[in-house]
Order: sequence, then C-alpha cells, then structure tokens
Amino acid sequence: MAAPVSLGYVMLDLQGKSLGAEDRERLLHPQTGGVILFTRNYESPRQIAELCREIHALRDPHLLIAVDHEGGRVQRFREGFTRLPPMRALGEIWDEHPQRARRLAHDAGYVLAAELRACGVDLSFTPVLDLDFGNSAVIGNRAFHSQPQVVSELAVALMEGLRQGGMAAVGKHFPGHGFVAADSHTDVPVDDRSFTDIEVTDLLPFEHLIRHDLAGIMPAHVIYPKVDDKPAGFSRLWLADILRNRMQFQGVIFSDDLSMEGARVAGSIVERGEAAIEAGCDMVLVCNNPAAADEVLAGLASKPSAVTLARLARLHGKAHAPGWIELKGTETYAKAVHAIAAIGMGSGNLNLAGAPPVGERG
Repeated sequence: MAAPVSLGYVMLDLQGKSLGAEDRERLLHPQTGGVILFTRNYESPRQIAELCREIHALRDPHLLIAVDHEGGRVQRFREGFTRLPPMRALGEIWDEHPQRARRLAHDAGYVLAAELRACGVDLSFTPVLDLDFGNSAVIGNRAFHSQPQVVSELAVALMEGLRQGGMAAVGKHFPGHGFVAADSHTDVPVDDRSFTDIEVTDLLPFEHLIRHDLAGIMPAHVIYPKVDDKPAGFSRLWLADILRNRMQFQGVIFSDDLSMEGARVAGSIVERGEAAIEAGCDMVLVCNNPAAADEVLAGLASKPSAVTLARLARLHGKAHAPGWIELKGTETYAKAVHAIAAIGMGSGNLNLAGAPPVGERG
C-alpha cells in the first residue's frame, strides 16, 4: 500500500514504457508531485493504463499524471487513440457554422479526456489559448483562431467536454505566445508589445476561461519587456500581481519545462525552479534531462503550502472513470468519435505538411 506523502513541487518524466529503479526512486522523492508522459512512454492503451496504475500506486495522495494531448501535431498517444484535429480546424468551422464548431469542440474535449481517463491519466495540458497572429510556427494551427472571442468560445466548449470526460483543463501559454516568431524550446522569445495591447487581445481568452473556473494555467517562457524584464513564468508581476490578484485566478500555475532554452535566463536548473516557485508557480516541470531532475529534487528548499496542495488536489482525474472497454461501448462516446472523424476531411485542415514538429514539451 502506498505510503502517505504530500505532493511536492516537481513534475518530471520517465525514460521508457515501464518504471525502472531510477524512475521509482525519483517518483518517491518528497519533492516530486507529478509525472508527464511522452510518446516514448506509450505503446498501447493497455500498456499506458498499466504504467499509470504503477505510478498511482506509489504515493498517497497519488502523483498527478499529465500529458501534452491537444490534437494535431501535439498528440503523444496515437495508436489505438482517436486522432484529434488541430484546433485551427474548429476555428475554420466556426467561420461558417459557429454552433457546429462549439458542439465539435465539446465532443473533441470529451473524447480527449475520456480516453485518457480510461487509461488513468489525470490531465492534459490543453487548451491552447494563444491567438494565431500568423507569426508563430510553434503555435500555428494549435491555436483555435486569430480572434479572442472565438478562442474564448471554443476553448470553453472544449473545457466543458473535458469535464464531461472527467478531466480539468489547463490553459496555455499565459499571457500569450502567438505574437512572437521565436520558439521558446530553442530561443528566448521577446514580445515588445505594451501591456494594454496584450490586455485587449491575448488576455481575453484567459479571463473568459477563468470566469468559467479554469483549473490550471501554464505561463510562457516569453519576455514582455514593457511589462517586466523576466519571462512570464518567472515573473511575480505577471503571476502574482496580474494573474492572481488582478484576474482572480485561483487554480494551479504550472511552469513550462525548465529545461527549455527560454528558461535559461533564470540561471541554473535549481535557480530556475526556485525562481518559478517564488514567482507563483505551484508545480515546476523538468523534462528530458534526468540529471537536471535529480538536481532540482535535491536542491529545492521550498515546500508546497496548504493552498498549493489544495489546488493540486483539484486536478486529480474524476474517480471511477469508465475503463477502455466500457468506454468503447457507450453511445455518447461513439457519437462523439463519429462527429470528430468528419472534422476537416477533404478541406485540408488535417494536412500538417510543412508544419514544424513541436518539441517534447508543447
């Protein structure tokens, strides 16, 4: 039986499709609070369900299990899972049929969540709330639309579908990554707009979803120098003053991956973790670098507060979710999958040729 251990600040990854001795040691560390899964960890629905059972059995309360599973280019589990469209396909449908687009967004959220919950995954880092300004290749067709109101409406519909499937939503990348061309996986993007310009565009979808009880937000590794000289994920101004106080966000703030190039300005890997927590993050991600994960686990001095632990508890997936076989037999699921299968067919919406791959952190 799992020993009672409070969740820690760190979400880290695994090396393979099953737990090795080093994985178990890291997951049992008191500073660990979650696991993020990638394509390398996936073989089949049965295999990933068994891996999730192993992870959940290690701790009480159980570690959060997350994945980047948006649709389109960013869908870590494919074989055996429903292929989800890029969110832009829904935005294109909106331009002609807004009500149909809302229904399809709800169906996509429901199928996304129901399939992941059937395998034991607690949450996906979705929806993308960035606006498509036509500048960012790394965002591109991951964004619903260029108009804030359309992004807001479709994201709420997707979030309601996620809830029906037993999963909370995590919006990204606050306060908006769509305006800059640079990719924070490989660069340090700088957005030179004023706060007013960002407020009347990029912030609107975040504000809209917060009013609908958004459970989590991930900030961008982007610097907005006319607001603060630190990337948003390391900025108390952005996270504490604007997001918490001004926008009244009460959910979990996840850092983006501290191993990304856009995070290097905050110092060593441990300094990045401490800076993100000091700025207001409730959980920090360290991916694709086991040595860095070990450094962070050993070096973090901070301990999560009772408030942070309460926020994290909300992100555990809904209990008693249908298993894979039971889910496949339900009429609600069958109808939603059928609806999604028709999205974009014949219109080129699912053609991803020329789109750059998204790194192993979306």
